[in-house]
Amino acid sequence: MENGISIYPGIGNNMTENLTLLDRAANQGLMRLFVSLYVPGMENDIAKAELIGLLRAARDKGFDINLDISPQALTTLGLQNLKNLTGFRMLGVSALRLNWDFKAEEVAVLSKNRQRIRIQLNASTITGNLLTALIQANTNFTGMEAIHNFYPRPGTGLNEDTLVRKTAMLHKVGLKVGAFVPSMGKKMGPLYDGLPTMEDHRGLLASIAARHLIALGVDFVLLGDSFPRLEEMESLRELKEDEVILHAHMTTSDPVQQELLHHSFTARVDEARDAVRAQESRRLLSGLILPENNWERPTGSITIDNDEYRRYMGELEILKYPLPADNRVNVVGYVDEDNAFLLDYITPGRKFSFIFPRQKKSA
Repeated sequence: MENGISIYPGIGNNMTENLTLLDRAANQGLMRLFVSLYVPGMENDIAKAELIGLLRAARDKGFDINLDISPQALTTLGLQNLKNLTGFRMLGVSALRLNWDFKAEEVAVLSKNRQRIRIQLNASTITGNLLTALIQANTNFTGMEAIHNFYPRPGTGLNEDTLVRKTAMLHKVGLKVGAFVPSMGKKMGPLYDGLPTMEDHRGLLASIAARHLIALGVDFVLLGDSFPRLEEMESLRELKEDEVILHAHMTTSDPVQQELLHHSFTARVDEARDAVRAQESRRLLSGLILPENNWERPTGSITIDNDEYRRYMGELEILKYPLPADNRVNVVGYVDEDNAFLLDYITPGRKFSFIFPRQKKSA
């Protein structure tokens, strides 16, 4: 996945901190860089030099630079002529996010630029009428993307229904969609209340918020705040496209069952009332499973059927409702309580997998 970080030249971090952040992100494979030009004082020559130096450093490290642009910033940089994007290409810019009102015809022209710079729409403000106008203007959607806004002020972030609806709208025309999660590290001023896309994520751990966004259909995730923690960057590396990932803890020491738990699974399309059933688990089984941990099964229990269940041996389930103990069913783990809500997104046909503590650091 093409996840990444955000940098705001001239505010938040000094140049040394920004260069350190680039190094840390690159080490974690987070090679998408969102750079906002909505920065006061960018007309200052020192600030402009810092921006150009930062873009060059990111370009040299191979970052996919996504530049959030405004008319004022373009004028300051002397790049307001959007009929020729050569200046952006020379700065190493890979994509331009259009964050103000463009006419559909202007977007259509930009979508066919000769410099092959990707055009990104504002996913949070997209409407059906605008998409229709873009289609009628013969916009080239190939390679285009969209990124949701982040919302510094508490109470202004998107709700889940809005994010899902607008993301689905953009998927219908073939656009990948990104969104932001906040950080518990150094937060951006002047409010210092995090930079989430969804209001529900304000104050939530980045690892949980990011996995929630993927469960909702978002294609890539950006850490919004200016200096995220290393473990938060590591958590973005864990993400898998269109797969619900559950942090869990294991209660079995049996190597056969442990090996099975580290696969990715697909929820069966014939959805059960009481549990998420893994479609592939029985055929992935590598050995005999003997009875163990035949305990009561509360919601969130991860279970594997043992040899006493005969042909069902290897059946892996996650309990949606509590069930009594069964000698034929081993309780091999539990979904962590703080992300148990993600079970609701393992819909029929959806991929899911587990991450256990020995594979991760807390984020």
